[in-house]
Amino acid sequence: MSISSMTGFGKGQAAGESLTVGVEVRSVNHRFCDVSIKGPKVVAPFEAALKKRFSEELARGKVDVYINLDIVGEQGYSARANLPLAQAARRALEEMREALGLEDPVTLEVLTRQKDLLVLEEEVDLAELEQNLDRAVTEAVAQLRGMRTAEGEALEEDFSQRLTRLENLLGQVEGRADMVPTEWREKLQQRLNRHAADIEVDPQRLSQELAIFADRCDISEEITRFHSHIGQFRQLLQSGEPVGRKLDFLVQEINREANTIGSKASDAQICNWVVEIKAELEKIREQVQNVV
Repeated sequence: MSISSMTGFGKGQAAGESLTVGVEVRSVNHRFCDVSIKGPKVVAPFEAALKKRFSEELARGKVDVYINLDIVGEQGYSARANLPLAQAARRALEEMREALGLEDPVTLEVLTRQKDLLVLEEEVDLAELEQNLDRAVTEAVAQLRGMRTAEGEALEEDFSQRLTRLENLLGQVEGRADMVPTEWREKLQQRLNRHAADIEVDPQRLSQELAIFADRCDISEEITRFHSHIGQFRQLLQSGEPVGRKLDFLVQEINREANTIGSKASDAQICNWVVEIKAELEKIREQVQNVV
């Protein structure tokens, strides 16, 4: 099982005797699962169940759902007059006509131009609507999940390559780290030799300083944790579960270890490798934001 992306698109359609339901689903990255449904009023009774279904099946992402109905024939529509509103509108228009001294009467044509006086409604078989809506949503979600999986596989391949790059850089750091105390001792000894006539060196004190320096620049623990985090990252990629937040946490931990290595190493070459490590980590962090 590979990871899934939060980005995807799916479209589904289901036709019945009196209506056809079309569903489009779009998703992008989001910290949680935020489902927004847009459709005709007759779909309102099913919105709560739909939101729960999308949340369970998609786990994370900003999910926008668009539902449209195509009703067969005229029997699926009805129109009614909003008489209380029409009467109030007529009285207001009559008052305006008298106040302005106008002779034109308030006709039916004038009234029908006013908003919400004529209410158009869709009349559908709710049982048929629910059945077709379920079929259309199933098809749309299947397409969206297929797209998410395909993009997830591409992300996993990219992660694998970048993790290998991190391991190679860490191997170079590890190899160089053992040489730093030795080189520092040699440089210090050369300086002391140049001033041997002026400075009396205490061998025991020199050994103590070397031991303190070696301990201060020891990054073995950070390297061990770095390797461990990369191993955990690879395991999560194969878990088949929503792991985006866990991966994000691991990237933060790896970045923390890289910062510590750079500050403790006291070596220009290791610092250069740490810069490359952080650059790779930033690319991984950006991609992780789109993992379910």
